[in-house]
Amino acid sequence: MLDKNGIAKRIAREVKDGMYVNLGIGIPTLVANYIPDGINVVLQSENGILGMGPFPFEGEEDADLINAGKQTVTLLKGSSIFDSAMSFGMIRAQKVNLTILGAMEVSEQGDIANWKIPGKMVKGMGGAMDLVASARNIIVAMQHVNKAGESKLLPKCELPLTGIKCVKKIVTELAVLDILPQGGFRLLETAPGVSVEQVKNATAGKLIVEGTIPEMVI
Repeated sequence: MLDKNGIAKRIAREVKDGMYVNLGIGIPTLVANYIPDGINVVLQSENGILGMGPFPFEGEEDADLINAGKQTVTLLKGSSIFDSAMSFGMIRAQKVNLTILGAMEVSEQGDIANWKIPGKMVKGMGGAMDLVASARNIIVAMQHVNKAGESKLLPKCELPLTGIKCVKKIVTELAVLDILPQGGFRLLETAPGVSVEQVKNATAGKLIVEGTIPEMVI
């Protein structure tokens, strides 16, 4: 199984040269540390950063430079800082090529729930609603199962939805999957040491397995 850094490292392989990429809160922020050499991308944080770099080393943090999750970050040469109105203008105008988000649940139709658990305090939905409504391509970084061992890849989301039929691909500690247009999770890769049977047992939604499934390279 992969840890959070392993998930982020695998997702970094989906980033292509020249892309503008939004990194959501949680596991997605770690992707900044694993952008492959030779790939030139511009990372955006919706609080108003364009040109975000990897996390700073301990002792080199600047408390004035934070991402949307209030984590300290670095800025690359040529980066810019602006207000959230301009940032969301970029998002709503579909200037961002790829959005990488965390999720609490994803359905086999590509619906995502990632902003609220009923009965628990929430500060607000943040930028999630705008991102899923406007993004050209959404990859979800998430745990396959919850702490109780229950699947988070479901026939239908049980938590309040953030977006409908918007997720394209999912990377978990067990596998890489995409969402088929007609619905269903198609298994693309398994994590090192993980069997197809383990993925089946951990997936409550419709899982489609075609041919021999390769082990992911990270």
